[in-house]
Amino acid sequence: MFVTHLESALDGTAYDAGTLQTTHRGRPLWVRYDLDAIRQQVNPSDFAARVPSMWRYRELLPVPDEHEPVTLGEGMTPVLPCPRLGEHFGLRDFWIKDEAQMPTGSFKSRGLSAAVTMAQVHGVERLAIPTAGNAGGALAAYAARAGMEAYVFMPDDTPPVNQFEVALSGARAFLVDGLITDCGDLVEAGTEPMGWLDVSTLQEPYRLEGKKTMGLELFEQLDALPDVILYPTGGGTGLIGMWKAFTELARLGWIAPDDRPRMVAAQSDGCCPIVEAFEAGERFATSFENPETVASGLRVPEAVGDFMILDALRESNGRAVAVEERRIREWMQLGTSQTGVSIGPEAAVCVGAAEKLADDGWLAPDDRVVLFNCGAAQKYPQSIAFDLPRLSPDAPIDWAHLPG
Repeated sequence: MFVTHLESALDGTAYDAGTLQTTHRGRPLWVRYDLDAIRQQVNPSDFAARVPSMWRYRELLPVPDEHEPVTLGEGMTPVLPCPRLGEHFGLRDFWIKDEAQMPTGSFKSRGLSAAVTMAQVHGVERLAIPTAGNAGGALAAYAARAGMEAYVFMPDDTPPVNQFEVALSGARAFLVDGLITDCGDLVEAGTEPMGWLDVSTLQEPYRLEGKKTMGLELFEQLDALPDVILYPTGGGTGLIGMWKAFTELARLGWIAPDDRPRMVAAQSDGCCPIVEAFEAGERFATSFENPETVASGLRVPEAVGDFMILDALRESNGRAVAVEERRIREWMQLGTSQTGVSIGPEAAVCVGAAEKLADDGWLAPDDRVVLFNCGAAQKYPQSIAFDLPRLSPDAPIDWAHLPG
């Protein structure tokens, strides 16, 4: 293990990585590594011979060598060329990294695999999380895998599939009259009396390390990193994690600093605190009032890592973009029908961002663009309901004029 210490993202305060740590002044911690030692120990060409999961990057992950990770085989999701969808926007080098193919149907598998593993390393037996959807299902699955207790708190309008998968995995599931922030308040209030570890977004340092493997995989899978990454942004752990991965790759000398992609945080105009802060030139976002979006993973009115998201956007010369809530279902259907990839509502927001950024010329026709599909459309049945035409085997059918 090459971890040297933990470090406050807010002011650089250092913490011992050998003891269980959460946050500093309510803000996240970075995991820091001895990159010089890693450079001497491993060559990026070594990864190809290893197990095809995110755990092939063990030198850049915090788990001790002697500890087996809590895993369901997560990682190495495909990066798929999508020329038809790209052509729709006038983009000639358009790709989707399909995180819907993860064990729990979303990119949350990565972060919760790492967080549950490190909780196990530190002897934790009980975990809790507030969730608007996929993170709860992932925690429930990995806690079940590890034989640990899990408590999951969800807004009462969380998609039914997410509710059911939590209960199916044996976690203690609760619906809350309120938003994900209200769920987070309940987890915080229960921490002392229940003795659980809060593994919500950036409340411990290790979900971020699992998420950064999306960036490490892009480095390995493509002949060159993309010019632009379109990422659906709620809590922003994936975007922050990938920017951390690209920065570590540059410091290792495996890429040039200028090879790092421009990062785009895509949000719905129904909940876009990061976009508002970015456009106002602020480092910290204010709480978004009355958030409402069918992309449940993006309904995060306050992100504890807001400044980390905004720092990454500005360091990368990226953007924060809000698109119309009313068009999300349209973009889900456009993306899926043009690619065959099961585009969830969060990724549909990125489809809308691609349209907007191509129209205003910020995306150039020859830019290599990677869009992240973070969860499968079928996890959102309320967003993909269609009124299908009905046929009767007893009635004559005009085959030349089939309905629909």
